[in-house]
Amino acid sequence: MRLRTRHFDVIEFMEDSIIIFNEGILGFEDLHSYIIIKNNNPDVPFHQCEWVDNPDLTFVITDPFLFINDYEFDLSDSEVKELEIKDSSDIKIYNIVVIGKDIKESTINLRGPIVINIQKKIGKQIVLDSDKLSLKHKLFK
Repeated sequence: MRLRTRHFDVIEFMEDSIIIFNEGILGFEDLHSYIIIKNNNPDVPFHQCEWVDNPDLTFVITDPFLFINDYEFDLSDSEVKELEIKDSSDIKIYNIVVIGKDIKESTINLRGPIVINIQKKIGKQIVLDSDKLSLKHKLFK
């Protein structure tokens, strides 16, 4: 399949790389099919989560554990069932990043992790109810 993207022109991807978010992503609940476009530069920890049907909708995402060592949360039994998780190796966790005009102003949403079952290609944005986690945690101190 081909996708005209906002930042990478046209890319080729396999249909089986599409991740289905049955409930969408917050603010985009009716949009369910996304792909992750990984950054090939190992020095840049940011990737794109793009809606397959429109290149104008893309989220910058990152692995939160690269920035926050003690970041943790629990999935409910219903979330584990919905994501069809059998083992912790089935999942990959990302968080949405807002890139600032100056990269040092960039923030990460710690209350809304994106959990993906990489085997089943099922994703879900989890909404965490915790005063200890920030919606706009600064990535760089």
